[in-house]
Amino acid sequence: MAETRWQRERSASDSHAYVARFAQLEADGVDLHGEARALDAMLPRGARVLDAGCGTGRLGAELARRGHRVTAVDLDPVLVAAAREHPELMVHEADLATLDLPGDRFDAIVAAGNVMIFVARGTERQILTHFADHLVPGGIFVAGFATDYEYSVDEFDLDLAAVGLMLEQRYATWDLRPWHEGADWAVTVARKAGG
Repeated sequence: MAETRWQRERSASDSHAYVARFAQLEADGVDLHGEARALDAMLPRGARVLDAGCGTGRLGAELARRGHRVTAVDLDPVLVAAAREHPELMVHEADLATLDLPGDRFDAIVAAGNVMIFVARGTERQILTHFADHLVPGGIFVAGFATDYEYSVDEFDLDLAAVGLMLEQRYATWDLRPWHEGADWAVTVARKAGG
């Protein structure tokens, strides 16, 4: 198993600080649910959702609150422990590069918080293959990541096409502002054929 960028750049204490930072933001009343609002609008009611790279479970818990059935997965044991504090989530500790949830198929998979740029370089297409395998026909994959890292939007699009996920829409923000070249963030919606 290749070391992910997250593992290379983050210690356990960094992960604890990440958990504490989001807890403080929530306590301060900061709106942390823009991703969930956007996703909720894209999903059928009661959708089966995989929150891939779930972090603290913040997004998955909000989607569950909105009536979706959410399974969450992350590689970081500190973040997995935080996500497991949300009893409405089924949480797995696993590497997305070897993700295998036998029998589980989802209406949507979301990789919201820079997940695709924190995986081990060179495993992106393998991860997208696992995502495609876990989607129902017609299911959607939604990813959001910063555009100033090594893994480019153009490379991402090639990988999506290679695994049978068709680019449907791209936005520059989670509040769905129009995509434009030079945007510092990309929110991409891709769909598996069928359904």
